Amino acid sequence: MNINKDRYKGGEKVDKERNNYAIFIDLENCGGKVETFKDVIEKVKMRGDILLGRAYGYNERYSGLKPSLLSNTFYVVPSLRWGYNQKNNQDIQLVIDALEVAYKNELIDCFCIVSGDSDYTPLVGKLKSMGKYVLGISRSEVASKIFINACNEFVFLETVAVASKKTRNKKKSNDESSMTIEELNVLIERILSDQGGADSVMYASELKKTLKRLRPDFDEKEFGCSTFSKLLKILKNKYKTIALKDDKNIIMVSLAQDDKTTSKITKANWKKIFVQKLKDFKEDGFERVNPSIIKSAVQSDYPGFDEKELGFKRFSDIMKELEKDKIVKVEFDDTHSMLLKII
Repeated sequence: MNINKDRYKGGEKVDKERNNYAIFIDLENCGGKVETFKDVIEKVKMRGDILLGRAYGYNERYSGLKPSLLSNTFYVVPSLRWGYNQKNNQDIQLVIDALEVAYKNELIDCFCIVSGDSDYTPLVGKLKSMGKYVLGISRSEVASKIFINACNEFVFLETVAVASKKTRNKKKSNDESSMTIEELNVLIERILSDQGGADSVMYASELKKTLKRLRPDFDEKEFGCSTFSKLLKILKNKYKTIALKDDKNIIMVSLAQDDKTTSKITKANWKKIFVQKLKDFKEDGFERVNPSIIKSAVQSDYPGFDEKELGFKRFSDIMKELEKDKIVKVEFDDTHSMLLKII
């Protein structure tokens, strides 16, 4: 493959210059959990630099977020309890602030709005008309289809949490300043996957820049390597999850093709697998989830999954079967889209 940019996504060039973000977070939509907030920040940092961050609706309920808000230099808009239009006032403030940044800060070309409220759709339209790239992130429970379709790109918060949980599960201590070589390998896998999965190819230099955005204290010398390319070769030989290509001393990195035989979902084990997935979502603070999110999470671990092999005509039939066992409760939102309440 002839690569003349630092990053490719799905085999197509991604504009390297569009990577300076302003991020606006509705804390109520985000859920206020520390890990969820970190997941959002990490997702955006994989795309580019966060030059400005603002969080709306802050109160003592979110006090656990203080270290993360401060370390990421967020400006906080507090929640003041007065009258019936409090939430609406905060929405208006977010719109005003976003437009002010769009008009006054020429360095910022990308906006991330962490909310699924359809009231922000006109804001998205205005930002796009100014040539800005808009990334939306929200819980599937409250994400408006109008807002989703308006964004240049939209990511469900649940999928962000599922991906980052693999990295969190590898951490054996509470010392966030240290990173084991296994954690580093998992993080690199996530970065490559975020850039386009198996089709993604990154220059080693761009991969290192992304690592430094996510972990500013990262240094290959802490792993006993004088150069980043030497560290990549160690990871390739030790874990066999990444592939390296040397093109005239320029190292390119991609995910390795997985030749291992993957586990299959069968009629005997499918319910146990789904129950564990639902449990993981609930532990991450998601009590209601769109069925498509659950299917995506299952397919991530079991690529060959097909509900018809389990005797179900549709994926929704699996959800109804779980409802009979009082594992979930099937609900519908205002647009008649199915939601699952995890019991």
